[in-house]
Amino acid sequence: MLFRRRARMLRWLVCGRLGPVWMWKALLLFVAIAFASQLLGVIFNKSVQPAAHSIFSSPDAQGPSLGSCQPHTHIMFLKTHKTASSTVLNMLYRFGEERNLRFALPMGYQLGYPLPFNAHRVKGYQGPGAMEFHIMGNHMRFNMLEVEKVMPEDTFYFSIIRDPVSLAESSFAYYKEVAPAFRKAKGLGDFADDPNKYYDTRLRNNHYARNLLWFDFGMDHNANFSMALAQRGEAMIRQAFKLILVSEYFDQSMILLRHALCWPLDAVVSFSLNARQQKPTGIGVMSGSWVGKAAAAAGVSVRGGRSQAKMPPNLPLTEEQRERLRQWNALDWYLYKAFNQTFWEEIQRFGLNEMEQEVALLRARREELARVCLRDGGKPVEAYRIRDKTIRPFQSGLVKILGYELQSGLDNTTRTACLRMIRPEIQYKDVLDAKQFPRDPKTQVQAGQQSQGRMVSAGGSFLRHDSSRTGETLVAGEVGGRTVEEGERDWDGSHLIRTNHTLMRGKAQGRLR
Repeated sequence: MLFRRRARMLRWLVCGRLGPVWMWKALLLFVAIAFASQLLGVIFNKSVQPAAHSIFSSPDAQGPSLGSCQPHTHIMFLKTHKTASSTVLNMLYRFGEERNLRFALPMGYQLGYPLPFNAHRVKGYQGPGAMEFHIMGNHMRFNMLEVEKVMPEDTFYFSIIRDPVSLAESSFAYYKEVAPAFRKAKGLGDFADDPNKYYDTRLRNNHYARNLLWFDFGMDHNANFSMALAQRGEAMIRQAFKLILVSEYFDQSMILLRHALCWPLDAVVSFSLNARQQKPTGIGVMSGSWVGKAAAAAGVSVRGGRSQAKMPPNLPLTEEQRERLRQWNALDWYLYKAFNQTFWEEIQRFGLNEMEQEVALLRARREELARVCLRDGGKPVEAYRIRDKTIRPFQSGLVKILGYELQSGLDNTTRTACLRMIRPEIQYKDVLDAKQFPRDPKTQVQAGQQSQGRMVSAGGSFLRHDSSRTGETLVAGEVGGRTVEEGERDWDGSHLIRTNHTLMRGKAQGRLR
């Protein structure tokens, strides 16, 4: 009874003194709607806020004005060997990917090399003019008539060369186990003392040991030197190519290329890719010539055998040996002298002061991007230390090929751009291939199990066998194809063990063949 009286009193107080119940319900509904509106407004404001400012969208990314020219998008780059050409190809990959351009990609990883290029080596090629290709740049042995079947008439042709002696040093280290002439020699000095002792024109892959530039340009590298022959080769190259860059002057080359292609500055800013580990010198990574770092010689572990003994330090070539290498590579030496002279004539026309200023801007921009993108300010590291196994560089020959680690905490826009700059050539080609030729997931899995000209992921490592008659079996193990000492550890502390030719991480995972 008492409870009922109190209930009636409460209803009287609420309805009589404080208003009817429906009013309170309406008030509560209004408050709920107002709260929800405020919450949605906050969410909406967050969703429409501009993306975090990226260094790649700053005014510095464009560089000095190029006037009213339009960027070239039809480009053919003859990717010569051991000339910093992997770094140049990365620029082309980045430029094309950012603008959704179509690449003339190989079926595997090279366009039929070392055979002369044939248009049907291009994936998706259906005949002259059937499909527009914008950029061609993977390794090939140049064949102008076949290239013209693929690329449009307004295509800009360019390539890059290097001093034959420096090229021979790099080629010897990289192709030591591929070229029979190099494999037989104890060192490059021994080879230089008597090349004919080791060289046999009949053996496959010996083109890496003589006049490699001449060969890549599509000519007979075993031909005896004559001035008439050399001049005909030079004339052929001048007729086909609008610009020949010089590896030793890489930064100046990038400025000339930028102006020739009418590209923004960031398009020609790069980090050195496919670079060999240097000899211990105590010199900081960011000091000295950028190309010099990419070309520095290194003493590294012997690969391909069971012995883990270190190679003796590379003794510098004597001046007599260097001269013998120039004579042995006389056709390449002629090309280098001729196009090096042309290169500096181009710089004279450009203006020495203007070139110096733009090179300074390029280098400053590179260091700025290195600080933002890369751990330790851009210091390259051995492949097995790179945490992201998808960007570990492929290893070959007697050298350690270095790579980079991305800085942590990058926003999505910056991280994407930084990743493009350090993605190794083989992995980048796979990314572009997947975009141009999307496949059904089931088909992709089946295709990934095939070895011909493909890279197969195995337990986080990349294994590749290219059957395009290159003579190179490209294989990378769990630690990036690197030979290891017993008891060494991966970046995460797990043990790396070598048993004969098998590299194991804890238990066997990746295999070197």
